[in-house]
Amino acid sequence: MKVSSGRGRKVCLLIAGIVMAIILLIVILAMTVFKAKHPINTVDSLKLQDLKVSLDIARLRVDLNVTLDVDVSVKNPNKVGFKYANSSAQLNYRGQQVGEVPIPAGEISADETKGFNLTLTIMADRLISNSQVYSDVISGSLPLSTFLRMSGKVSILGFIKVHVVSSTTCDFAVNLSNRTVGKQECQYKTKL
Repeated sequence: MKVSSGRGRKVCLLIAGIVMAIILLIVILAMTVFKAKHPINTVDSLKLQDLKVSLDIARLRVDLNVTLDVDVSVKNPNKVGFKYANSSAQLNYRGQQVGEVPIPAGEISADETKGFNLTLTIMADRLISNSQVYSDVISGSLPLSTFLRMSGKVSILGFIKVHVVSSTTCDFAVNLSNRTVGKQECQYKTKL
């Protein structure tokens, strides 16, 4: 009996050692190779698709219609997919939201860059209450900004889920006389 219990103990220790080595390997891989990295939102281009401005001097009123084509790319640098929830891109005038386009939920595969072609249109009724529109149109420059926020999860090894939020803000000015988009300044933020 002593011979078989010593053999059973060796087999048990060997199995325990193998299980511990596998667990250690999984932990090392999860902390290095599969470590969650933030997705990178980039505004690739911003083009003025349509611009209509009419000035009613008697009523001190501006009728304005601006449509922008915004090309955005989102790079997933992770070794696993990034699933994001319904999101939206916003168009703002002096801090006030004046346009929005939805971005449906989806997934970006590992090491993939996904492009989004978005069309943002100013909702003119939201500008009526802002007294600065008139002076901006007279000056020939309309300051606008875009805001894109994407939140989602990165699943590592199927059981470790990391919540990720990535946002991009780009400030620019629309030159009303030659109908072009002026200098753009973008800021990028990510939270894991």
